[in-house]
Amino acid sequence: MSLADQVLAVNDDLPIRTDRPVHSGKVRSVYWLTAADSARLIREKGYDVPANTPLAIMVISDRISAFDCIWQGEEGLAGVPGKGAALNAISSHWFKLFREQGLADSHILDIPHPFVWIVQQASPVRVEAIARQYITGSMWRAYQSGEREFCGITLPEGLKKDQKLPDLLITPSTKGVLCGLEGVPEADDVNVSRADLERHYQAFGFRSLDDIARYETLLKEGFGVIGEALAKIDQVFVDTKFEFGYVADAAGNEKLIYMDEVGTPDSSRIWDGAAHRDGQIVEQSKEGFRQWLLTHFPDPDILLNKNRMDERFALAHNNKLPVEVMMDISRTYLGIAEKVVGHPIALSANPKQEIIEVLTDYGLIE
Repeated sequence: MSLADQVLAVNDDLPIRTDRPVHSGKVRSVYWLTAADSARLIREKGYDVPANTPLAIMVISDRISAFDCIWQGEEGLAGVPGKGAALNAISSHWFKLFREQGLADSHILDIPHPFVWIVQQASPVRVEAIARQYITGSMWRAYQSGEREFCGITLPEGLKKDQKLPDLLITPSTKGVLCGLEGVPEADDVNVSRADLERHYQAFGFRSLDDIARYETLLKEGFGVIGEALAKIDQVFVDTKFEFGYVADAAGNEKLIYMDEVGTPDSSRIWDGAAHRDGQIVEQSKEGFRQWLLTHFPDPDILLNKNRMDERFALAHNNKLPVEVMMDISRTYLGIAEKVVGHPIALSANPKQEIIEVLTDYGLIE
């Protein structure tokens, strides 16, 4: 079997029984189960959710996105071998650690396959909860161009690239386009201040003003748990994005939870500790791939300028990347995943067929 056959690039065509359209994002596809299948699984598996809770099958892929585009390799390599399994393993590990340490639950109810989560429906908070311990990336570029205020927080003069910040910095941004909110631009992924969140807390999906402080606490605590664990394997947790939502338990009690993914090479920057002590930055996350793209193409502004999205999409569509670049990404993802979880990540020979067989046992295949 070829390398390309081991990659799950298309994950929205599985024969999972659903009566709603499949939602396919950059990396994951979501299949909402029928009311009957949701109720049956809750009953059979004893999930701690109300009996009428909608459930979904979330299937990860091996696709690689960067700068809002999907990138593919030569020789039919439409994704990165091992990437999906690595991401799911890392997220699942951190979610479990959060739960064990009493922080908060996640939306995951069951993990029947390395590519698959069974999740409960959550009411999402429409905030990309971003925490930064170092000044780098887009924040450094903005700082270098003269910006000093980020999400209502003023940074001191004289900071240097990749410097550790005095405190963990929370710089939330909008998740989706929010309309008609004073002081909040009607665009996805724009920075907002804590004052913005307080003024429009209901529009952002918070149940109460107190929950803003609660999300900040969970963000800081989660960052701390991951940062400490990564330090033990000599990795530096640089910055990350968390997402939150609300779910109910079987008794009907609503709670704020972690959702989407946490602490992965897709949603975070992670640096190698030994290299960092020597004054070098060795990326253990997608950032290394982003930097490769910026140096590989002659006009990096296409990748950085949101006014050139049509050119950017064309660039990604028309350029198949060298196989070695895709395999370098694979080594990065599998390497950090195996360090985090403490064991090798098994690669599927035919992930799609395996998923179908597993979900057949759950009675979910048409």
